[in-house]
Amino acid sequence: MVKEQIESRGVKDKRVIEIMKKIPRHLFVSEEYLHLAYEDQPLPIGEEQTISQPYIVAYMTEKLNLEGDEKVLEVGTGSGYQTAILAEMAKEVYTIEVIEFLSLKAQKILEPFGYKNIFFKIGDGTMGWPEYSPFKRILVTAAPSKIPKTLIDQLGENGIMIIPVGTYLQNLVMVRKKGKSHTEETLLPVRFVPLISVH
Repeated sequence: MVKEQIESRGVKDKRVIEIMKKIPRHLFVSEEYLHLAYEDQPLPIGEEQTISQPYIVAYMTEKLNLEGDEKVLEVGTGSGYQTAILAEMAKEVYTIEVIEFLSLKAQKILEPFGYKNIFFKIGDGTMGWPEYSPFKRILVTAAPSKIPKTLIDQLGENGIMIIPVGTYLQNLVMVRKKGKSHTEETLLPVRFVPLISVH
């Protein structure tokens, strides 16, 4: 998986590559899709949500440019696969999931890994997690129609947010924060489930 789908497509960050080799993706996949666990495609995880394709997980993680001392906000815990990868690469991961069933399932899957640096919340990810902001990095794993201002506000100075944006046509966007302003750079076209807001 790593060699054919990730390295061959230009992901170069050695830490990302090693961690993608280390985390067993099949543990995060529903039983009926186990035979596809290492294929380069998103897979259903229930509640109309998906686990992203390995290449996109690696690409988004690389674009966060993690050095190891960051406090990261993940919007959309989903299966917990991306959460595990972030926990290996960052100091702290604050992960929010609006669907209680998925959050509890992810927590159960991640428990045997023994991570002490993951903090879970069940709630509306578009609101972020203000008590623990600012965050050095924010990773959003579902697509809003436009970037929530709340998340931009919770991004720290020189912070980076990677977020898919759009409805039918979506692009992965990199947001960089500088003082009170921010820049947005379009990275590549993507297809994510919509970001659910309960507000």
